[in-house]
Amino acid sequence: MVTKQFSGSPEDADLRRADSLAREIFSDVANKWALLIIEAVGESTLRFSELRNEIEGISHKMLTQNLRMLERNGLVDRTVHPTVPPRVEYALTEAGRGLRRTVDSMCDWTHQYLGDIEDSRRRFDT
Repeated sequence: MVTKQFSGSPEDADLRRADSLAREIFSDVANKWALLIIEAVGESTLRFSELRNEIEGISHKMLTQNLRMLERNGLVDRTVHPTVPPRVEYALTEAGRGLRRTVDSMCDWTHQYLGDIEDSRRRFDT
């Protein structure tokens, strides 16, 4: 996979364009596992096993893939401590903490409209 390099201003990162780096980033982080990882890490530093325990239903493979993607996009810092066995910890970067504020807003929206959404789904499904 070839990653698109973006050298313009953020205003030029047009999500409507199929070849946009902004769209690629948006696609990366707008998946349920990435959002749940960002929310789980929060303001703390967690080890892999602690993260896995925090996110019910995530497989080892999906957690690994999403942590790598979040690290690649500069949203998560991975720190390896030189112990035996190595201790690896994950924390949000400044950009990750910024995205977490958006995730928190999405969670607030969900809580506010959950009843309405459930009602709509019931009506639609009948």
